[in-house]
Amino acid sequence: MKELTLPLSKEEILSLRAGECVELSGTVYTARDCAHKRFLELLEKGEKLPFDPKGAFLYYAGPCPAPAGKACGSCGPTTSARMNAYAPRLLKEGLGGMIGKGEMSAETRNALQECGAVYFAAIGGAGAVYGNAIRRAELVAFPDLLSEGVYRLEVERFPLVVAYDAHGGNLY
Repeated sequence: MKELTLPLSKEEILSLRAGECVELSGTVYTARDCAHKRFLELLEKGEKLPFDPKGAFLYYAGPCPAPAGKACGSCGPTTSARMNAYAPRLLKEGLGGMIGKGEMSAETRNALQECGAVYFAAIGGAGAVYGNAIRRAELVAFPDLLSEGVYRLEVERFPLVVAYDAHGGNLY
């Protein structure tokens, strides 16, 4: 198990191989379908995203409200394929990668290679495990989307598997 701290250097990203298990610590941003649509609308207008995309990681999830004494409730991954229409453009903006559930399109996989980025798979049905790895959660954009707004999460030992590496490796 590799322990990694975000942000990852380009060298760290390039060292990862499909099938490797990792634990991530650091900052990730949540974003689901509606947030991604707004990201592209902002970019098309020449406006900035609500976070710096350079080296950032997007977690395809919508956190549940935090129970007493916790930073976040359950926070399991959503189906990544729904972000295929947006992922290549965001990767070209400098994302270090994404975290989600399931396969993504050939176009997204090609963009990961072209941009030197990585896609981590999270385990579907393990939302409580991921919620327990979140130390801090803060809404940073689109409050009208409720749990589908963009949250900045501070995670510690967030368990993932490298699904697509920057060299074309494919766990699936």
